[in-house]
Amino acid sequence: MIIEYQKNDTTLTVLPEGHLDTNSAPKLEAELKKRLDGITSLILDFAGVDYISSAGLRVVLAMDQLMLGRGGSQKIIHVNEYVMNVFDITGFLDIISVET
Repeated sequence: MIIEYQKNDTTLTVLPEGHLDTNSAPKLEAELKKRLDGITSLILDFAGVDYISSAGLRVVLAMDQLMLGRGGSQKIIHVNEYVMNVFDITGFLDIISVET
């Protein structure tokens, strides 16, 4: 998985590319945690994510809870049909902010 980061003031936009699975999810989570100091808005741009597993879902949920606990927010944008279906089936659309 390739991950790009764009920081603008207190907003961090993360652009992962590839599969968000058991192999890549721990790396993404560790990298995010290192970069969240002073961040109040986390945007996960999933335009390049073509697959998400339960490990990836766990990272999405953990980051959402972390941001909410800090008084911030998380938003996921540019989600493809496959990933959106996974979010829908798992009930994630009821608890996280997702835009296509």
